[in-house]
Amino acid sequence: MRVHITGASGSGTSTLGTALANHLCVAHFDAGNFYWLPTVPPYTAKRDPASRLTLLVPSLCEAGNSILSGSVMNWGSEIEDSFDLVVFLYLDASIRVKRLRKREIEKLGHADPEFLEWAAHYDVGPKEGRSLAKHRAWLRERHCPILELEGDMTVSDRMAAVLTRMPGPMN
Repeated sequence: MRVHITGASGSGTSTLGTALANHLCVAHFDAGNFYWLPTVPPYTAKRDPASRLTLLVPSLCEAGNSILSGSVMNWGSEIEDSFDLVVFLYLDASIRVKRLRKREIEKLGHADPEFLEWAAHYDVGPKEGRSLAKHRAWLRERHCPILELEGDMTVSDRMAAVLTRMPGPMN
């Protein structure tokens, strides 16, 4: 069983992914760890698409049952069509940007204004990267069940919704 949790930055994909993986005692992977090269400061250099797959595919195969949070949109069908369930989280931009600002300050000591501006434009479509329209189009192409969760729900409520929609056991 492989579950992918996706949505805009700040929508809670990593938080839900971690909680769900801990609850089910399965591996959790964050797409961002495969997307970004380790740099100081972080998030300044992207890994090329082939390298992402070279790292991610064996990790997922070795893990068996797993949760993958983040976005793998346009990473290739080998990954994109390998899920038994995709969970799409949608949250209002004002809440997402507030969360992102707090997270960036806690992790990095500052919040990058360009990143926050990019994240704030998710609903209308930034010039590059993820957008609501791109995510919805991507979701329409998936062949597995899709669960959309909208609004500022607790992690427990989101977990309960996912657990009721999972097509089979994780263990």
